[in-house]
Formats: sequence, structure tokens, C-alpha cells
Amino acid sequence: MSSYNIALNFEDGVTRFVTCKAGEKVLDAAFRAKINLPMDCSDGVCGTCKCRAESGSYDLGDDYIDDALSEDEKESGLVLTCQMVPESDCVIAVPASSAACKTGQSKFAATVSKIDPHNDAAVVLELDVDAAAPVFLPGQYVNIDVPGSGQHRSYSFSSAPGESKISFLIKRITGGVMSTWLDSAQPGHELELTGPLGSFYLRAVERPLLFLAGGTGLAPFLSMLEVLARAHSQQTVHLIYGVTRELDLVQVDAIEAYKAKLPNFTYATVVAEADSHHPRKGWVTQHMPPAALNDGDVDVYLCGPPPMVDAVRKHFDDNGVKPNSFHYEKFTPNAAPRPA
Repeated sequence: MSSYNIALNFEDGVTRFVTCKAGEKVLDAAFRAKINLPMDCSDGVCGTCKCRAESGSYDLGDDYIDDALSEDEKESGLVLTCQMVPESDCVIAVPASSAACKTGQSKFAATVSKIDPHNDAAVVLELDVDAAAPVFLPGQYVNIDVPGSGQHRSYSFSSAPGESKISFLIKRITGGVMSTWLDSAQPGHELELTGPLGSFYLRAVERPLLFLAGGTGLAPFLSMLEVLARAHSQQTVHLIYGVTRELDLVQVDAIEAYKAKLPNFTYATVVAEADSHHPRKGWVTQHMPPAALNDGDVDVYLCGPPPMVDAVRKHFDDNGVKPNSFHYEKFTPNAAPRPA
């Protein structure tokens, strides 16, 4: 019997996954998992359980009234979870907080398997998950408790979902809580993680993609590229990876490998440092080919520090660029990402 993973994305950034059995309605699957999605009648009459299906295929049947879900709402992706029967994995945006639905963030344990420094710029942290492989959406992040500090730090997965070994690309910060701990960490050390979290994730791929990464903001794009490669995507994907110094260019070999896995994948690296010998100097906005914008018929994903995000947004506004969709995530050292 088939079953499907349903990602429930709550307004406060928490994501919970539930398993929906064949022929089962989403509301019932959530209730089985002790998640109280908004509902009242559960008969397709009141519309209280209305959510937005962001990806996946499903059947809504005809056991609901127009006052609960109009044809226009249905065409725009709104669903009634009391009627929705998934026919594939789905992502559903829930217009309520996780607390209001009497659920919360998931926690899981992992063990350090490898710490791979990249110059003085970053560290690749690989972990073995102690229990079931975590499920998340490519682009999301977790909070990692830093042992002995009473603090946590937030990092995007650089690995693909569903693996027992997960990885993160962590910016090295002199005196930083996580950087200091990593200096003495060894394989076998245990960590506690909370998540997945965040509204920055790869949506259904229906048009060309433009990925804009700043520094260790590359991490979520490595996860997205692996998911696209496993799906044998034929879509056009262009990645622009901008850093301050040439030494900040990390995991370029991993990016290069996707040229063989994705037939329509291209990328460019950009270095801001004025005295760099890199062939492309300046900012990502100066190396954004018109073809990558596809006259606006493009989905843009951007992950980088706040000045980069602001500069790209201004560049789009100043040049009248209106992509089909624009998803971005700002991050600052020692702070949790702020998705938008």
C-alpha cells in the first residue's frame, strides 16, 4: 500500500512531516500524528481547515460546498484538509502557528562523523543521525545545540533529505561559539538538533531557476541541486556564487560535479575583492546574464548576508526585473536565518 510524506509548514517557520496512507485525508493523518490542524465541521462545509497546497498532486473529491472552497480558490491552490487525499508527497502551508496546532519543533540526535576545514573560511560538518533519517525540504535549516554553551546556531542542510548522514557548511568565525567548539570537536561527539525549520525551500520546478548564493549561503543550494539531480531534472538552472575573497570559494568541486548530473546546469563564481585575480570580480548583480532571467519567466532563490539580499532586491527594482517568484533568506553570523 502506498503512503506519502506530507510537509506541514506552519506560520512560525516550523515544519512537521506526517505520513498519509493511501486514500487517507490529510486532516486524519495529522490527527493520527497528534497535530491539530484548524478544523470545525470536518465535512467540507465550514472552510475552517482551508490551507494552501504548494506542491504535489491530490484529489479533493466533490464532497464539499462552494462556500467552503470556491473554484477560484481551488485553482489558486487552496485546499480543504478535511477533503484532500494526497496522490504524491505534498507540501502544505498552514495558516496557523505550530503552537496553535498543539505541536512543536522536532528534535533528533546526531554524532559527528567528519569535520573538514576549508581554508580559514568554512568547515564542512558531517553527522550520522542516530535514529531515522531526518525528512526536510531542500533549503531548510536546523538549530544545532553547541555543547557546553547553552546556545544554539542555525545552519542550512547542504545534504539531500532522507539520508542518515547529513552535512552543513559552516562559516568559520574567530571567537564564534560554534567555530570554537569545532576547533576541538572529534568524530563521535554527540549533538542535538531541532528542526526542520524555515520557509526557504525548493518549490515545484516548473520553469528555469536562478540560484544566488553568498558565502556559506551556498549550503541550501547544494541540497537543492542534489534533489534536482536525483529527479533527473531537465530544467535550466544557473547558479551565481559570490564571495568576498578567493579563499572563501569552497566546495566548488561539488558544484562542478553537478554539470555532469544536470544537463542544463551552469554556474559562475564571483569575487568581490578588488585586487583578486579571479576572472569575475565585483558583485553577483554585475554578473547576472539576461538569459538567466528569461524575461521574468524564472524562479529566483537567494541565500546570503543582508547586504547581498538588499542589493539584489534593489537591482531587480531598478531594472524592472519581475521574476515569477523570488524566495530569499538573509543570514548573519551567530544568528538564526530570517526567511521571507
